[in-house]
Amino acid sequence: MRFFDRICCAVRACIRTSSTGVPSGRCKSVPLGMRNCLSKPSSIVREDLMNLESKWLEDFSALAATRSFSQAAERRFVTQPAFSRRIRSLESALGLTLVNRSRTPIELTAAGQLFLVTARTVVEQLGEVVRHLHHLEGGQGEVMQVAAAHSLALGFFPRWIAQLRNEGLNIATRLVATNVGDAVHALREGGCDLMLAFYDPDAALQMDAEIFPSLHLGHTEMLPVCAADAEGLPLFDMEGEGSVPLLAYSAGAFLGRSVNLLLRQRNLRFTTVYETAMADSLKSMALEGLGIAWVPQLSVRAELARGELVVCGGPQWHVPLEIRLYRCALVRKANVRLLWRKLESPAAAG
Repeated sequence: MRFFDRICCAVRACIRTSSTGVPSGRCKSVPLGMRNCLSKPSSIVREDLMNLESKWLEDFSALAATRSFSQAAERRFVTQPAFSRRIRSLESALGLTLVNRSRTPIELTAAGQLFLVTARTVVEQLGEVVRHLHHLEGGQGEVMQVAAAHSLALGFFPRWIAQLRNEGLNIATRLVATNVGDAVHALREGGCDLMLAFYDPDAALQMDAEIFPSLHLGHTEMLPVCAADAEGLPLFDMEGEGSVPLLAYSAGAFLGRSVNLLLRQRNLRFTTVYETAMADSLKSMALEGLGIAWVPQLSVRAELARGELVVCGGPQWHVPLEIRLYRCALVRKANVRLLWRKLESPAAAG
């Protein structure tokens, strides 16, 4: 059965169940969108579902597993408001209310319970199909697709690939610079062969280590940097009594977790003057003298060497980072296996 046909059947089953009654403790009203959907022919329901995104199904599965919007949003590497909008978009596309938001912890409606089974099945089958197609491409000499965090795509990937080529590993690669959440999604869905990311021991990327093994590639650290004055000294003093302007990572940004933890531990007085999810954007604002930013050292090597930026805090203000490469153990492309064996060898480890 095709994916959209499977979802259509699930939607109609959910509608029938919800319109005839729901168990005690669940939502007892049939929403307008659901009532409208009752009268729609299958062709129209299928057209409505053309706007449905597969990541919404994963969002819904995460919500069902955690019974918490905040925990599910953290697992999916998005902010809670963005996650809530995606769940409502899913409900709108289906014409169904899937979640009883009046309960704490939240509960699935009867329709939500029925749809959860189909959502999980569709995500799993879609992932298997995509991985199979990528496996077929691997035998035809296709390039290896790598999803990487923006800062690693610019500051680490070129040197790393050049080193591999100098060591005789001539692989063709296609790099996709993205945020960590989308990179994880791409790896899980077979949208990339490898993922290059910073490792956070507290978050651990919410990935099964057996299915998504990883290799250590190197270390760096996040440094507090700002523009320099005429004498080459930092414009801002974090050890002073006054508040400093902070160029911050936006809520949900992967690198922001460690920085926020450090700020709480060190009791830094600051005023947030700018927010973004991208380290390179923070660097640009720091270059303009607008505040202090924590950015990976590999992203500011050139600016530090030229004196355009200076480190404005001692080692106690530095945040260590580990760089790791991830793959999916279910995908067995020849070029991925070749690279992995190379990186696992004692010579590479040394």
